[in-house]
Amino acid sequence: MNERVEPDSLQPSSPVTVPVAPAAMPPDHPMAKTGRVGVLLMNLGTPEATSYWPMRRYLKEFLSDRRVIEVPRLIWWPLLNLIILSKRPGPKGKDYDSIWNKELDEGPLKTITRGQSEKLQAAMGETVLVDWAMRYGKPEVSVRIQALLDEGCDRILLVPLYPQYAAATSATACDQAFKALMQMRWQPSVRVSPPYHDDPVYIDAIADSIREGLETLDFEPEVILTSFHGVPKSYLLKGDPYHCQCLKTGRLVRERLGYSAERMRVTFQSRFGNEEWLKPYTDETVIALAKSGVKRMAIIAPGFTADCLETLEELDGENRHYFEENGGEHYAFIPCLNDSSLGMRVIEHVVRRELQGWI
Repeated sequence: MNERVEPDSLQPSSPVTVPVAPAAMPPDHPMAKTGRVGVLLMNLGTPEATSYWPMRRYLKEFLSDRRVIEVPRLIWWPLLNLIILSKRPGPKGKDYDSIWNKELDEGPLKTITRGQSEKLQAAMGETVLVDWAMRYGKPEVSVRIQALLDEGCDRILLVPLYPQYAAATSATACDQAFKALMQMRWQPSVRVSPPYHDDPVYIDAIADSIREGLETLDFEPEVILTSFHGVPKSYLLKGDPYHCQCLKTGRLVRERLGYSAERMRVTFQSRFGNEEWLKPYTDETVIALAKSGVKRMAIIAPGFTADCLETLEELDGENRHYFEENGGEHYAFIPCLNDSSLGMRVIEHVVRRELQGWI
């Protein structure tokens, strides 16, 4: 019987690397940067100035968003354009002016978000390119996505800077990004970071910030309010998870600090219009506490990643007055995480977690 001989090509052998010459580009081929990873931090927004017309433009963009105001257009359009945009720019401009960064001539939200972007870039090194944008106002989401593409970022992580998800915040920020993608011939691959309302790193950072804030006070609060931005109750009933995520954040922070439910409570602020919003309301709770005999209280806003009008003017200003005018004596607002070391620990943790597989 003849012995079968296998062809040499099928015999086991050491792997051989065959050099491949790079494909020659036509002389007129357009240059295109590729291969980089981008991160876009997205926050709510701020007017460009506090005078009437910049305020009006900002409020019009914000209050025209159907994610924010779900009232039928037939009712909302005349109310917005004929009444609200005539009356609110002046008073709101004065409110913004009270917290305005005069040195840089911009709202504190813009200053802090820029700082977060710069510090994240420093932490990530050359691995990724970090940028930032605002849902309303400038810098625009579409412009900054294009800027990342121009720098060769064909993979982009979108990071809505909202620990708790809401259609009126996280979703509308992503809407703007997706609208920009719809106009692009060559779309980048995109990821969106999920809410992190119960992430242990975030909970620890909030708890640590409260401890640090309390250590600076010359009094011990009888009550600490955990105030979140409110939304209409109807949004909850339609399926928005925001309310549940806020309550979970509040509970986890309280448990981490070892406080009772009586000493640390969750409330909701910044309601607008006549519709019922999530309760209990922050301002009504502050007044009721003062009238009941509480003399010392502190308030925090863990749903905000950066101090802004709602924290600096509303919580540290308006609600301080409500407390003192109704019998309270000692009141403290504990700042947001902002671009502090605690705040950057959270943002970097979220970004690195969501970039796994890309870097």
